[in-house]
Amino acid sequence: MDDLERLVALEAIRDLARRYAIYLDARDLDGLVGLYPEDVRASGGRSGREALRDDFDQSLRSVGVTFLHVGNHIVDFQDDANATGIVYCRGEIQDGGPNADRWIIHTIQYHDTYTKTDGAWHFTRRKHLLVYGAQLGVNPTSLPPANWPASQTGMGSVPGDLETWKRFWGLEPAN
Repeated sequence: MDDLERLVALEAIRDLARRYAIYLDARDLDGLVGLYPEDVRASGGRSGREALRDDFDQSLRSVGVTFLHVGNHIVDFQDDANATGIVYCRGEIQDGGPNADRWIIHTIQYHDTYTKTDGAWHFTRRKHLLVYGAQLGVNPTSLPPANWPASQTGMGSVPGDLETWKRFWGLEPAN
């Protein structure tokens, strides 16, 4: 890769981590599995995006609101189509589903493997390593509506107003 190709590849790979956070928080499972190659390995010896979609669907049912903030991200290229990376992430998670009171903070390190297939970069492996998890004193989902910008404190409208969130939880879309 020349310098320009390397910069374009670096940005495409870093965009995978940002999209992962946005899609996961919005429960956009189609967007999420699209970050992986068609033949991705899923749990139980299964493979393919539909199998991975089922894995995400099952695991995300045990948490309500999530908010992942991607930070430091380094990428090392092995060649023009393979790379590894480490991503720092701070997560806020409603532990126990959408009606749970427990709100926790996670700091996470992802150890990733990336491959360029069909002209696009994909995750081929994403290893989630927990640095720590700690319960937050106040569950923000239990706060009254913020009515922002009139009030700076309270619960906002995201992710509850997102169509992908409503679809994931089987809620009727707002008109």
